[in-house]
Amino acid sequence: MARTVAGLPEGARVSDYITLGVLAKRIPLEAIHKALRKEGRQSERERRLPAHVVVYYVVALALYMHVSYEEVLRCLVEGLQWLGWPVRQLRQTGRSGISQARTRLGVEPMKRLYEEIVCPIASEKTRGAHYRQWHLVSLDGSTLDMPDEARNSEAFGRPGASRGRSAFPKLRFVTLVECGTHVLFGAVQGPYKMSEATLARDVVTRLRPGMLCLADRYFFGYSLWQEAAQSGADLLWRMKSNAHLPCHERLDDKSYLSKIYGSQKDRRHERNARIVRVIEYTLDADNEQSEKDGAEPVYRLITTILDPEAAPAAELAALYMERWEIETAFDEFKTHLRGRAVVLRSKTPDLVRQEFYGLLLAHYVVRGLMHEAALKADLDPDKISFVHSVRVIRRRIQETYGAPDAGPFPPATNCDAS
Repeated sequence: MARTVAGLPEGARVSDYITLGVLAKRIPLEAIHKALRKEGRQSERERRLPAHVVVYYVVALALYMHVSYEEVLRCLVEGLQWLGWPVRQLRQTGRSGISQARTRLGVEPMKRLYEEIVCPIASEKTRGAHYRQWHLVSLDGSTLDMPDEARNSEAFGRPGASRGRSAFPKLRFVTLVECGTHVLFGAVQGPYKMSEATLARDVVTRLRPGMLCLADRYFFGYSLWQEAAQSGADLLWRMKSNAHLPCHERLDDKSYLSKIYGSQKDRRHERNARIVRVIEYTLDADNEQSEKDGAEPVYRLITTILDPEAAPAAELAALYMERWEIETAFDEFKTHLRGRAVVLRSKTPDLVRQEFYGLLLAHYVVRGLMHEAALKADLDPDKISFVHSVRVIRRRIQETYGAPDAGPFPPATNCDAS
């Protein structure tokens, strides 16, 4: 049976469904050109799809996962014309031409653009973003499915299954999330077989002094803890129940000081020790978080914050539940942003990686808009619907952006369409 090309609803105006001004506000054209120059990917001659337009196209693909390649391109070109760009040479092209343009762009400019512009955005007024003087972030990982192509399977691998192999190859990624805004920053991707703890070594380099990083028990390892702590950030990580953490000094808030070591040999010789504070507490059997976590009712946390007056044990125990903010962010990223799409679109490894950064940038655009709305309304960003925000970005809001020639997108006189 012939496939039906997915498109926009009958009678819809392009300007109602693609808000390039929103994209350009969070992803400025100047930043795109800078990333292209650094990676040597700027267009050197006239093309149907110049490199900087392809960057916006990759992000638009993430916002319109349910729409065909050609339809997204049509929306993009007409939206650029509506905004006054000199895009007469941006003629329509088919899937092959689009794939060639994406291949020319590659993954490096998208990766550089993501790393340079996506960062924590919370201000002092952002609700839910801070605990006392600390800026709250969480560390976690997940996976994404991609088309069942031989090249993807070879590059990324797939998990085993009870009968043969799983349906799709998988990309594994680890990221930091800003708890108050759900912005995913510092993300690193790799093949499925690579562990989250291994990927996390590159991620923790994005931690900064003044942050308090929360992480689950599967991330703990002496070297990763050391690397994360060397960033100057404070840490609050859960430990496995069998971790050896003897009490060396009991503190007034019932937490205690202990030591961790890089090896059993170091422990025997009591060398290269790092002092940590241990907080133990028990969840009620009917606690929702206990059910979600899957078993152990006794939690053991370790932290670099050694002074109980700076951060009492009871407060840190309650605060650790904020780590589950990252699960909500992953749900937005993997489910609500992609809609009914089960897998990524791309059929080659490089384009899969490119699409991954396009998804991250699209999520950042949505979350930036939500953060602005939350600040204006004096709300916690969690109180604003992510799904509704995606729908807002998919249509042009005249009341917000004013006349077409007054939008936040760069005017035609400042644009180089070559």
